[in-house]
Amino acid sequence: MKLLPSILLSILTVTGPLHAGEKTSGNPLFEGWYADPEAIIFGDTYWIFPTYSDAYEKQVFFDCFSSKDLVRWKKHRRILDTRDVKWANRAMWAPSIIEKDGKYFLFFGANDIQNDEAEGGIGVAVADKPSGPYKDHLGKPLIGKFHNGAQPIDQFVFRDPDGTHYLIYGGWRHCNIAKLNDDFTGFVPFDDGTTFREITPEGYVEGPVMFVRGGKYYFMWSEGGWTGPDYSVAYAIADSPFGPFQRIAKVLQQDPEVATGAGHHSVIRIPETDEWYAVYHRRPLGETEGNHRVTCIDRMEFDENGRIRAIRITHEGVPARPLD
Repeated sequence: MKLLPSILLSILTVTGPLHAGEKTSGNPLFEGWYADPEAIIFGDTYWIFPTYSDAYEKQVFFDCFSSKDLVRWKKHRRILDTRDVKWANRAMWAPSIIEKDGKYFLFFGANDIQNDEAEGGIGVAVADKPSGPYKDHLGKPLIGKFHNGAQPIDQFVFRDPDGTHYLIYGGWRHCNIAKLNDDFTGFVPFDDGTTFREITPEGYVEGPVMFVRGGKYYFMWSEGGWTGPDYSVAYAIADSPFGPFQRIAKVLQQDPEVATGAGHHSVIRIPETDEWYAVYHRRPLGETEGNHRVTCIDRMEFDENGRIRAIRITHEGVPARPLD
């Protein structure tokens, strides 16, 4: 019996902290400053790929996290590093991932370029498993220039129900969509000869997300300033991934009793159900350092007309939800 405490300590060290008697995930989901979380399901496992939230010069790698139930999370360290991406040197941001033909493709921003003369933009890395290690797929940025005024950051890879893959991205209040080619080494021009089509809705700042529900295309994005309490998420609905997208409402924002700056999110749906979650970052109350952001999760629900209900941010998070 004297061994029991050490055994329990060992279990906790391996599996991570327990939240609320294992009944809910708790928020934040895991320790550390992490932002811009991309959440996705691969098989029976949830994955989150966030930005390491520190000063630009220290944002030189990505960690990711996996869970079987949304409650216990395992950290996978340095799945991609600037040492593996020769053209990237800082500000590695907002990874977005997708599986294709047994490979995992991780799209990411780097260097926070301010003009077309600077080196950087959106890159893509590839691995044989979600936890990496990842290797630079191209040896250069996939998008290294400004198009339609959109800074090449905040990329989101979207698989349309028809099997087409699109990259949706953009900062500086402009958002583009482009059709990826089969091996993700470039783009396929649209019928009108253009490659980057602007789909910017009213209020858009950054952080695009798209999904399909009930045959409709839901487009979500972040508004406000990323360091401020006004950072938030709004959405629109259209009949195609090209819109037009008319802003409907703001659905994720701060709660002065819980946290500030809730935004830059992603969405997961439990397969074969209408059960949805928003995974997002926010800033703890009283925290003033811009990069001090944490990753959280809460339920996302719809009304009878398909509109997204306001997402309530919580300290409790969500109940355990294994993918059986």
